[in-house]
Amino acid sequence: MLLQETKFIMDKYHIKANKKLGQNFLIDDTVVKEIVDSSNIGKDDLIIEIGPGLGTLTSELLNKAGKVVCVELDLKMIQILEDRFKLYSNFELIHEDILKLDLQKIIKENKENENLKKAKIVANLPYYITTPIIMKLLENELDLELITVMVQKEVADRLIAVPGTKNTGAITYSVYYYAEAKEIIEVGQQSFIPQPEVTSKVIQFKIRKERNVEVSNEKMMFNIIKMAFMQRRKTLLNALSNNNILKDKNQGEKMLEEMGLTKDVRAEKLSLEQFAKITEKLQ
Repeated sequence: MLLQETKFIMDKYHIKANKKLGQNFLIDDTVVKEIVDSSNIGKDDLIIEIGPGLGTLTSELLNKAGKVVCVELDLKMIQILEDRFKLYSNFELIHEDILKLDLQKIIKENKENENLKKAKIVANLPYYITTPIIMKLLENELDLELITVMVQKEVADRLIAVPGTKNTGAITYSVYYYAEAKEIIEVGQQSFIPQPEVTSKVIQFKIRKERNVEVSNEKMMFNIIKMAFMQRRKTLLNALSNNNILKDKNQGEKMLEEMGLTKDVRAEKLSLEQFAKITEKLQ
């Protein structure tokens, strides 16, 4: 059903997937249902969909949500979306780069004007800019309840990892600081046309109302984490020394010893709490 519909739309509008924009069109009804159902969408929800493309997800979202605001960069898709959903009173389309958009303003205005209670993000993200988009959504501390996105499996595993465990990367700590993350479903290449070269995963972030770690200078903490992972094959001590976070290696060794850590510990073995302690000690 979804495959035939997608092919029909692509033929009608003479559309080919734009590789530069990371376009692969979802044709799996089960995955669409899983994304929508896991987002627990109701009529008092504002949904912001990033990169709706042909409108595969949009169609389902409009039937469940109070309002759906779609943000699309590709002008070819704008025409399709306008044609498909012009009769929906709860549909709004914004032709813009998501990274340049003031999302907080959009959320505030829609909640006030449309009498909506919660804002959620739902998206099949372009893989080439997954990380910048997710970091914008989290770091800008938007008035969001939930983020449900499809991303490349390898990236997903880093995003939902618990700091200090397998797959930990610098971004793992940022996600863990702002949200509770989990996997929803793994999605194979056969669920798209054209088929991507990688497996995908739908993951979900529930935004934390309160921080799970106390730190007086979060900017400094995330800079320390970033520098620690820039040379992740080196010990934490060497990585921080090489990036001028530590001025004195002996001071660093003493600090790690006080924390119960060995001098050869690597960044990926540390918890977020331990990075917070290091931040406090180095201020």
